[in-house]
Amino acid sequence: MSAVGTPSRQAILSLYHNMLRTSQSFSSYNFREYFVQRTKDTFRTIQNESDPERVRSLYSEAVKESTILRRSAIVNQLYGGWKVAVEVQDAEKRPETILERSDN
Repeated sequence: MSAVGTPSRQAILSLYHNMLRTSQSFSSYNFREYFVQRTKDTFRTIQNESDPERVRSLYSEAVKESTILRRSAIVNQLYGGWKVAVEVQDAEKRPETILERSDN
């Protein structure tokens, strides 16, 4: 038996919220959408798991991924590129939006 207990529901939801917020901070559309979906999939797996040991393992992996995700988001913001066509089309629907590089 592990010395660390099963993470509380509040701890899991807090980590989920932080990872979603970090995923949304990517300036690159493709990275942003990928990491939002990956975060949702990861926590859906945790939600459907009933074995406390497996939940503990998945949670600790998610914590490690969270730190990597945070660093990756910072690097992506520093070296963001041009907006992709999906983002440009969205901007055309809202003419008040000015097209510019995503790293500005």
